[in-house]
Amino acid sequence: MYRSMHFRKGILPLLVVLGLTFTASQNACGQLPASERIPAIGDSPADAGPLAKDLSPVFRKKDVAHALGKVADWQLKRVEGNYEQDWTMAALYAGFMAVPQAVNGAKYQDAMLSMGKQFSWQLGNRPEHADDHAVGQTYLELYETKHDPAMVVPTRQSMDALLARSDDPKKPLWWWCDALFMAPPVLAKLSKDAGDRKYIDFMNREWWITSSLLYDSQLHLYSRDASFLDKKEANGKKLFWARGNGWVMAGLARVLEVMPDSYPDRARYVTQYREMAKAIAALQGSDGLWRPGLLDATAYPLPEVSGSAFNTYALAWGVRTGLLDRKEYLPVVQKAWAGLLTHIYADGRLGCIQPIGASPDKFTVTSSYVYGVGAFLLAGSEVYQLSEPKRMRE
Repeated sequence: MYRSMHFRKGILPLLVVLGLTFTASQNACGQLPASERIPAIGDSPADAGPLAKDLSPVFRKKDVAHALGKVADWQLKRVEGNYEQDWTMAALYAGFMAVPQAVNGAKYQDAMLSMGKQFSWQLGNRPEHADDHAVGQTYLELYETKHDPAMVVPTRQSMDALLARSDDPKKPLWWWCDALFMAPPVLAKLSKDAGDRKYIDFMNREWWITSSLLYDSQLHLYSRDASFLDKKEANGKKLFWARGNGWVMAGLARVLEVMPDSYPDRARYVTQYREMAKAIAALQGSDGLWRPGLLDATAYPLPEVSGSAFNTYALAWGVRTGLLDRKEYLPVVQKAWAGLLTHIYADGRLGCIQPIGASPDKFTVTSSYVYGVGAFLLAGSEVYQLSEPKRMRE
């Protein structure tokens, strides 16, 4: 049950599947030389070199900034000239956009401006598929600073067409939980930017259709899709995928960030966010991170960094905005951030990220994929805002 991804025509799709995607030769844009042959989306080398020794988990702005810049620079070098409109890259773009200006954020946002121009601000090719809508989050953020209508017109046209579709609650538009990160923030942000409530109303209806199908109202976690509703872990407990729930947590944060306080159903989102936050925090590992299968940690030898980073982002956002109790959740965020830093390599690679999939699966400590890096940059952006010039005083 793997997502389909959109890549340039020709042999590239096969090469990506085989882990053999090559970058172009170095040119004036500073792309990596072909001799390095690094996949744009991600890879799992046998040896990624030593882990970083220049990082500190202390909540000081300079320390958080150093970690953010180290990872962001490494990833930007790999993807420049290899941009795509698919969900994997869209999550990375969201992370680049979140990097604070004080952490050289303008460099990453300028790169995103180039990306948007490359695609003429178009979404992906599947008009009703949330995975192909996610890049719109970055287009809309750039529009809010650049105020160029060309940046938002294609997204608005695509969402208008989506709203005009026949709606069948028996066939959810967003039938997998990851979709709640991909499309809802686009619709919520578009509603705000366009001053038109129809987009957020559509999002609201579709969110709760998906939630009614996949959200466990007792355990406060999402099944990845309907095929997982009855699946169990080796210990007999229900199977809940860490990254899938991380997508939802991050989606909730991004929707609530732009949803008006006066929106009639806002309280429902806040309630679900707080329920999930409590459940997720209770499942945090001793290393600060979360295992791929949330309810059977002993079955998985490695923590999963992409899901862990999305959780860290969403929890840190809640602490910053006051939706979560600082005393209860700040230690969770601090422990999670410290855990994430232990998976950064000396060159800036972020490891221990599960490759593309739909459920817990095997991966290695060196495994790095763009969506996990995007999640880390989102997390770091919130941790940075919680940090102080000197050691955090609680």
